[in-house]
Amino acid sequence: MADWIEEGSKAADFTLPTHDGTTLKLSSLRGAPVVLYFYPKDDTPGCTKEACGFRDAMAKLAKHKAVVLGVSPDDPESHEKFRQKYKLPFTLLADVDHKVAEKYGAWREKNMYGKKSMGIARSTFIIDADGKVAKVFKAVRADGHDEQVLAALADL
Repeated sequence: MADWIEEGSKAADFTLPTHDGTTLKLSSLRGAPVVLYFYPKDDTPGCTKEACGFRDAMAKLAKHKAVVLGVSPDDPESHEKFRQKYKLPFTLLADVDHKVAEKYGAWREKNMYGKKSMGIARSTFIIDADGKVAKVFKAVRADGHDEQVLAALADL
């Protein structure tokens, strides 16, 4: 299990498939801040609340020229359905083998009712325009997270 990527370090580059079947390389977004958030599963209560929070904050996020990327182990087809259902205006990335989540430290052991399993720890990484990790949010609570992200972007 990898440690979390620390603030101040270079963001680990990756290329992943998107909801529409194209691919996206993180380093292609240099020049704009990136809100890279990891979530466990499409169309589940907490993940939907978090995604809709970002959706509803898009105008404010745009003021910071921020690019929002949601990452989960779901496949592109699942992501596309999730985007359509909730009218999500940002890119969802399919990390089906959780390699990128592992690089960032978001793939962790979870303990649910005494049963241990591996899965995504809801977490967000703010990456500055130069590709450095400016802020790390671990163990994110979906409620109000968009406001925390906006405050961090204002500090860039």
